Amino acid sequence: MAAMDTDELSVVLPSSNASGLSLSLHPLPILNISEHLTRLKLQKNTNSPFVIGALLGTQTGREVDIIDHAFIEGRRDQYKQVFPSLEFIGWYTVTPQPTAKHVALQEQFTKYCSTPLLLILQPSGSFNTVTDVNAQTLPLKAFEPTIELRDRKTRNVFIEVPYNVAYCLEAHLQTQRAAVKMLHDRILVLVKYVKDVVAGSAKKDHDTLRALSALVASLPATENKEFREEFDTEYEDVQLTAFLSSLTKSTNILNDLVDKHNLMSGGRDDRMGAGPRRRGGRQATLMGDWH
Repeated sequence: MAAMDTDELSVVLPSSNASGLSLSLHPLPILNISEHLTRLKLQKNTNSPFVIGALLGTQTGREVDIIDHAFIEGRRDQYKQVFPSLEFIGWYTVTPQPTAKHVALQEQFTKYCSTPLLLILQPSGSFNTVTDVNAQTLPLKAFEPTIELRDRKTRNVFIEVPYNVAYCLEAHLQTQRAAVKMLHDRILVLVKYVKDVVAGSAKKDHDTLRALSALVASLPATENKEFREEFDTEYEDVQLTAFLSSLTKSTNILNDLVDKHNLMSGGRDDRMGAGPRRRGGRQATLMGDWH
């Protein structure tokens, strides 16, 4: 009976226990986690698939930035080559609240990080916009592992961490665009030099030509069928993310227009003495379509 009582205990400490962690959540992992859930729903044909993944970010003292998500084993080294400043800082899953199962999983991630964070995406049915820790309207919660002393025994539990969404994606993309533009300009200079050498209007520099030949030989072959399929998939994912972002923005604008229309129509009906029953039913229909 005692073991059963222990299992039924919540693994999340009350909100009165504050965490001193400063957490910044970037928009990109939010999109990636949502995409991961949607993809598994379609692949497994279930509304409640088991979703789990890793989080990459930076940590300075008690300040943590969650930048992106990745696989643990297969792609960790690849991500370190592309993003050497990012470290494994935690993991994510989809659940209403952390349970004892998540505590057991948490212990497995300690081999990559001594205190991995847990970020959960709450299903729509269990999402509560009013919390004591986060005043966010996103169905996301972050937790930090800690140890609770109860009845002279210790157990691993979670404590909720407040977070803020860092809207710096545009600045990051601008930096990446500038770097790509610089690389493109330098490639154009090399292409022009080779064309001029072939046309005889530029002097041959054998050291430069050998360096160019070695550079071209070191590039991976792009005619591979698997590479082309993977590239097309990544390209389609990026385009879909951009489309969803534009669609969300358009929906928000349309919601604002509907709210203003309902407000003005309601005031006009009040002045004209129209019955509120019909207007109320129409308003409920409009709002239900978009919220």
